[in-house]
Amino acid sequence: MVIKDGMNVVERVIKRLFDVFCSFFGLVVLSPVFLIVYISLRLQKDGSVIFKQERIGYKGKPFYIYKFRTMRADSERNGKPQLATKGDERLTKVGKFLREHHLDELPQLFNVFVGDMSFVGPRPERKYFIDMIKKENPNYEYIYLMRPGLTSMATIYNGYTDTLEKMLIRLDMDLDYLQKRSLWYDLRIIVTTVLYIITGKKF
Repeated sequence: MVIKDGMNVVERVIKRLFDVFCSFFGLVVLSPVFLIVYISLRLQKDGSVIFKQERIGYKGKPFYIYKFRTMRADSERNGKPQLATKGDERLTKVGKFLREHHLDELPQLFNVFVGDMSFVGPRPERKYFIDMIKKENPNYEYIYLMRPGLTSMATIYNGYTDTLEKMLIRLDMDLDYLQKRSLWYDLRIIVTTVLYIITGKKF
């Protein structure tokens, strides 16, 4: 099975320029929000404010994704990767609020700015879970043709991927996006995501 990228070279360049400009703008404009979240997490006194974790991204290269910490510092005390779930008991009080309003993802604007990620694209995953997915569907390799994203159709409509089954559904949706993607399609996804966040709709 051969899956082709729906975006041509020019569109991909424009997409990257959009990512750089808008992520920089977002980092500047939202700096007061960053400060408020930083102070809130500091007062909580449970681990570092910024959580970083290795993910696999564009062209199969590893990178560190950044988030505001939402879980206890010992959330994976046995060293085995665990999927986050809705209502996860490992969430701190501040962390739960941040997740519900997607504020924990704000530091990823830096990931977008430096080129690790894009505003729209498949959510980046850890190698541990990628290996599990590949055993079921080797077409995951096509995901490496895209920069991981802050949001996607799968993020909006498939929600938290807390099971392997949902990961495989997400993969199918991401591969569909790869074939259909365009600048206009990306804009639709961004607008839909923003509207969901503003109206408080869960995803």
